[in-house]
Amino acid sequence: MRWTFWTSIGLLALALSACAALSSSKGGPALSLPPAAAERDATEGPTLATKASATPSTLLRTGPSPSAVPTPPPTLLPEEPPPAGAESQFRTDFGKHSVPYSEILPGGPPKDGIPAIDEPQFVGIEEADQWLEPQEPVVLVQVGDEARAYPVQILMWHEIVNDTVGGVPVTVTFCPLCNTGVAFQRTLEGQVLDFGTTGRLRFSNLLMYDRQTETWWQQATGEAIAGEFTGRQLTFLPTSMISWADFKEAYPDGTVLSRETGYSRNYGRNPYTGYDDLNRSPFLYDGPQTPGTLPPMARVVTVDLNGEAVGYPYDVLQKVHVVNDTVGGLPIVVLWAPGTASALDADSVAGGEDVGAATTFSRQLDGQTLTFLFDSDRGWRLDEQSGSQWDVLGQAVSGPLAGSQLTPVVSINHFWFSWAAFRPETRVYSLNQPNP
Repeated sequence: MRWTFWTSIGLLALALSACAALSSSKGGPALSLPPAAAERDATEGPTLATKASATPSTLLRTGPSPSAVPTPPPTLLPEEPPPAGAESQFRTDFGKHSVPYSEILPGGPPKDGIPAIDEPQFVGIEEADQWLEPQEPVVLVQVGDEARAYPVQILMWHEIVNDTVGGVPVTVTFCPLCNTGVAFQRTLEGQVLDFGTTGRLRFSNLLMYDRQTETWWQQATGEAIAGEFTGRQLTFLPTSMISWADFKEAYPDGTVLSRETGYSRNYGRNPYTGYDDLNRSPFLYDGPQTPGTLPPMARVVTVDLNGEAVGYPYDVLQKVHVVNDTVGGLPIVVLWAPGTASALDADSVAGGEDVGAATTFSRQLDGQTLTFLFDSDRGWRLDEQSGSQWDVLGQAVSGPLAGSQLTPVVSINHFWFSWAAFRPETRVYSLNQPNP
């Protein structure tokens, strides 16, 4: 289906009607007003549990403002009127903000009109297999020995899941307009936060708010841009957008976000049909001009390490399957495999074009730096040092290193316009770039 102006208008109407008209199975409409104080208190989570060690033991967390780097005091902008209607819906301290409010646009639904999932339920592989197709995209989050899949067919209608994985409070987020599935730790200064949707966008990207202070947060960067926590940074967790088939094969004991969300939604249907057309413009985008290195709607997986940002275009990854690179001084590998559908293409999430899955890992293993290659004759990913075979999730499945696991590096799937709006200086990987 071709993306047209009138389709865009129809999409906006759909977003409004879907969020306003569909009612909760708990007997009420989708949230559209600020929750009462008692309700906010009831949704606050426990204090942060002792953090479970991840598998592997160290996860490389990065992002536009890496949490390992001390956050300098924010540069606050002069006071100005907040976004239209915000003061009547939020108790945010709008006197503190780090971005011009003119950059913030209404997305259609009001505050919490797209309802976050605050009490997620989970099912096992066998039950989820009854309603997930092998090629359907899911967002993988693993902390310690606990691996969970968050189907995009559910995230598309809720955008935020407040959860606890491996004893660590996390929030798992998805912005359909940017194709960004991002997970964060949701503990800040010893306080567990839970998040909702503001109903606003900045550069077409989801703006979240925490219910404890009603600070506004940019989903793409994890940075607070308005309110009490302005300038603070959430800690990224490694996530991957992979196929259901890859998840269930790698994690037979994993759990899956249930469709029993407490809301009535048409899970499995894509309300953004045709949105990822490479030749079209981003929806509701009003931001910096996108660098012409790539088309605005090109898919990229991005890595930001020690001040260096790199984007790996999917159309390049589909040709090479394996990229050895060095980012911010760290040797990394980007792996790509076919079999994952675009959630934003066809009428159904499962029916989209096969765009594949891209994942990122450190190439350092047990004191050795590995170099990877793709054997096109056999369709295998191998390391040159041992000849072991690796899957797209960084696990050695055969050879001398069988059973080994590469350390994930935080990366985020984006449409190019979305990433470039925040990191325009990004180096874009190309086929003629020499391997490190």
